[in-house]
Formats: sequence, C-alpha cells, structure tokens
Amino acid sequence: MKSLIETIVEPLVDHPDAIDVREKEEENKIVYHLHVHENDVGKVIGKNGRIAKSVRTVVYAAGMKSNKKIYLDIM
Repeated sequence: MKSLIETIVEPLVDHPDAIDVREKEEENKIVYHLHVHENDVGKVIGKNGRIAKSVRTVVYAAGMKSNKKIYLDIM
C-alpha cells in the first residue's frame, strides 16, 4: 500500500525525494501518514481537497481486501 501511495503522489509534487509514507497498524485499522515537502502540500491536497479525496478513494478501494479500515493522513 505504501508503494501505491508513493506512485500516486510522486507525479504531483516537485520534490519526489521528500515523500515519506509511514504505516501505523492498530487492532482494527491501518493509518498511513503521508509526509511531503512543505511546498508540495497544496499540490497534494488540491483545490477544495479534490486531489486528496481522490487519492484516499483509490487507497480505500485498494484496501478493501483486508478486514481493517484504512485511513490516509496528509501531513
């Protein structure tokens, strides 16, 4: 899942080397924390959060196989 998030976000940012995805697994959920360069945060979120919503939709759909709820936080 981490590689999927990186693959989606990499073309959107100017500093792809600054992409960092961390995974935190709990009893019934998995939280992915996406860190990008401070100048790229707006590009990942998009106007009115449209890009962030689209990325989350893809990640949630890919995570449907697991029995755990998937969350994506953009830091």
